[in-house]
Amino acid sequence: MDKKIIFFLPLFIFFNLSVSYSFTLKTLHEKADSLSLADAKISADQSGSADDRYILGLVYLNLHKDKAAYEIFNSLLTGDPGSIRAKWGLAEALRRQHLVPKAESLLNEIIKKDADFSPALISLAYIKYFKMDFTGSARLASQVIGKGKDNTDLSNYVRALAIYAGAKGMLAHYGGILSKAVDGLAVKRNLDKARELQPDSPSVLFGLGSYYLLAPAIAGGNKSKAEEYLSRAIKIDPNFADVYVRLAQLAKIKGQKDKYSLYMNKALELDPKNELAEDTLSGRCRFICTGGKEE
Repeated sequence: MDKKIIFFLPLFIFFNLSVSYSFTLKTLHEKADSLSLADAKISADQSGSADDRYILGLVYLNLHKDKAAYEIFNSLLTGDPGSIRAKWGLAEALRRQHLVPKAESLLNEIIKKDADFSPALISLAYIKYFKMDFTGSARLASQVIGKGKDNTDLSNYVRALAIYAGAKGMLAHYGGILSKAVDGLAVKRNLDKARELQPDSPSVLFGLGSYYLLAPAIAGGNKSKAEEYLSRAIKIDPNFADVYVRLAQLAKIKGQKDKYSLYMNKALELDPKNELAEDTLSGRCRFICTGGKEE
């Protein structure tokens, strides 16, 4: 055999294994988005395969059943300690339970092994956002966006656009005139891209609702549109705690004290340590809220 062919063969094999792995992950995530919990449980119980159990874990995450997701991913990782996807699932379940240091440590381990692992990049982007590292959050989301929608499952690609828009909005909020012009324009533009791809995504509806709620009128703020998008988000995903916080803020603007308490209590019932709820109730308003004192 030609020596040049022998030299390039390992690289060729590695490349194809990498492409196959990425394709498999994309397929599993998109399948999870199409399954009900009942169907995912049946598939996992009948086959017992790592793929079907991973899908079940993803369905639990989609339904905000984070402790159940943790159990699935922890079991998968115990059976296969080298599984990057199981380690990510475990980290994401921990992040959602506000066990951030442990989640962040696992995510950084993943990125060291695979710098292009989209789910881990998005999870880290959320962590950096709530640590107020908005530049870092936008950078990580941008990495996923830069891979293109054909190389990432649709929901994660859309989440990347949404978190990128959110981070840019915060940079504009805290920045000077130039940042408000440059970063501010990126918010609606990326949310619109996300809406075109997945119009019923709760993350996108939340992003649009937040944009219309918090933006000044001169920049497109519109309280009626905010209520429309936030209400749609809750209808699709009634367990999305962040949306209830924004609805509570909207109720406060309207002077609807009962609704404010109702929505805020619902958010805390779903997620007692919710960052947006704590930020609003404390009056710090680091992530922008209505009627509070900003730091």
